[in-house]
Amino acid sequence: MSDVESSGLKLETWLLVGFIVAMLLSTTLIVVASSNKDTVYSAYVTDGDEELQYQQISTMRSDLGSGEGNMGYVIANTMSTPMLVNDWREPHRTMLIIAAPEKPFDNAEADAIYDFVTENGGKVIIAANSTNAQTVADKFNVKYFDAPVVDPNRHYEVLNTLGEVAPEDARKLWTVAGVNKVWDDDNQRREYCSDSMLSENSYDNCALPVLFHRPTAIQVLEEGEKERSVKVLAHASGSAFIARDNMQANDPDNPILGGNNTGLIIRMDYPGIETIDKVKGFSEGKVDVTGSIVFVSDHSVFANHLWDIADADVTGKQQCDTVYYDGSACWADLLASGEEDPSWNGNSAYFITLIRDMMEHDNDGMALTVTRENSNFYVVFDESRHVTSALTSPFTEAMGAIVMLTSDTLLKWLIVLNLMALLSIAIMVVPEKENWRHVFDLTRFRERPNKVDPSLYLKRVRESLMSKVRQFHDLTRDEMARKTPGEIQSMIKDPRLIELLYSQQRSYSNEELRQLLQQIRRWGK
Repeated sequence: MSDVESSGLKLETWLLVGFIVAMLLSTTLIVVASSNKDTVYSAYVTDGDEELQYQQISTMRSDLGSGEGNMGYVIANTMSTPMLVNDWREPHRTMLIIAAPEKPFDNAEADAIYDFVTENGGKVIIAANSTNAQTVADKFNVKYFDAPVVDPNRHYEVLNTLGEVAPEDARKLWTVAGVNKVWDDDNQRREYCSDSMLSENSYDNCALPVLFHRPTAIQVLEEGEKERSVKVLAHASGSAFIARDNMQANDPDNPILGGNNTGLIIRMDYPGIETIDKVKGFSEGKVDVTGSIVFVSDHSVFANHLWDIADADVTGKQQCDTVYYDGSACWADLLASGEEDPSWNGNSAYFITLIRDMMEHDNDGMALTVTRENSNFYVVFDESRHVTSALTSPFTEAMGAIVMLTSDTLLKWLIVLNLMALLSIAIMVVPEKENWRHVFDLTRFRERPNKVDPSLYLKRVRESLMSKVRQFHDLTRDEMARKTPGEIQSMIKDPRLIELLYSQQRSYSNEELRQLLQQIRRWGK
């Protein structure tokens, strides 16, 4: 038995091998899945090629962050999962921006975002043109369609790299949106938010143009909760339709929703949420805040080529005063302005204003030292929804799996340390069990066991006797080795077995050895 045992692997060795194989397999699968994929719509990719850089949202992060001429918000990111939102400090002063989710949310993440808005007064903007955001939208009774919107009345013109007009694309929509006001009449002219009005934060009754690349439609299914305020800030025209199979308006599979049912930007506010913050008098107290969430039907609204007017000009976006809009509608037709031309200055003008309005800058219950300084407010970009590089994917996926177990930072690291400790214990402390009895294995009945040398029969019978005596008296191997022959004889007391153990002159036949084995089994009973 000892020969067979020495040729096999020990338990701790199998554990170590299994751990290494599992780590290598999971890492390889993640790397293969993320290989040959570029990270897009990331707030932190700044060194990609020109075409790829236009698809990032790094300019948005820069404009909202610190620096001369920027908003001065504290910028952060989450790499694992949005389940952590409710553990952030001052959640009512925190804006979570989720752009272009490339993988759907699970129910736990959607519940965390819902609680973040409705219970802690958090602010969220979700921009997507697919149903990957549907799990979160379900919590707020909002529906994302799974196909682009075609609007023959409201689309903008683009020049290609050769300076020629690109083919007309009715999926590249423009709209006119208010920050917190909705106009009942779709064709009613709105006052244009001039630069002076925006600098003075006088934007309650004005609107700004917003451009989309490939938006889908979003729809509020029902009011449901009476304590919330729902506003469809922007929508396509009444002739727009969902292009499910083709771009033919007469196709019955392409439904025409019309008006507010074809929403492009939907805002929901949850006022009267009680929290703790600094109040007037520089002390902490209870204050009412408003949780807000905005659903946007296209993630490209944040991309550099639509966010920044300089990148928009380079990529060929045309203003209303160009000849390319002769005979077709443009956003200037819905905007009434004084001396200023109602031009589009990039989507940054609208969304920066929207973010400011969603934050608690105008909360009279909070101390002015908090509301006046943008550095007291946080903007967090969710990077966990993007395909990352092959090198960073294993780390981000592992951290995401750990956070799925707990959203508490301390417990997260305790779980990691405990897993490492358990593995170390399994490797170092698992004892080697004594193999003193034969176990018949039915799965190996075709294998012939190794034959024992007949010259070793007597030796093995003596070893069996010594093992039986040691176990009967509950001794370790070292304790048994320190016993003198006299002490061992006094423990055995059977003359025939003592003779077997110490007689060097006596020889035994195989039959006698079998009889002695039976006597050893009966000994001690």
